[in-house]
Amino acid sequence: MEKSYKQYLSQINTLIFDVDGVLTNGIVTVLSNGELIRQMNIKDGYALRAAVNAGLRVCIITGGKNEGVKIRLENLGIKDVYMGAHNKVEQYNELVDMYNLQSQNVLYMGDDVPDYPVMKLVGLACCPNDAATEIQQIAKYISDKKGGEGCVRDIIEQILRVQGLSLIHISEPTRRTPI
Repeated sequence: MEKSYKQYLSQINTLIFDVDGVLTNGIVTVLSNGELIRQMNIKDGYALRAAVNAGLRVCIITGGKNEGVKIRLENLGIKDVYMGAHNKVEQYNELVDMYNLQSQNVLYMGDDVPDYPVMKLVGLACCPNDAATEIQQIAKYISDKKGGEGCVRDIIEQILRVQGLSLIHISEPTRRTPI
């Protein structure tokens, strides 16, 4: 019998997110100079900062290359930001080697076909509710929120709650031993 996604939450110490379609709604505005503008949900940002402060490892693997997105994520305390990733498994394997990660301790949230190979490797594959059908079919958890509309905060709140933490009590970094 397949485990419920909630049974994985207590073991998660590493969170990996895609950007477009997960941290954003997947819509880009194209400026006349070719620059692509994205919108990010401020509540997702708060949750990402809380996850970092709680001692969870938060990483980003995205095909996009927007410098503004990278700066935003780094300002939230995220140190591992991989931009321009066309084969996301390569960056995932680099993280596994760098931090000696165990797949059962890793969550990945993606929304489209480029995320599929990595989602097959992690302990807890998640997606927003507007993810591609192929992604929803392999996800162990599908948020009730759309990409860019709180799906990241949704899963982070659940992890923190199961691990005995809360967004309310995490304003400063905590000392925590990774699982």
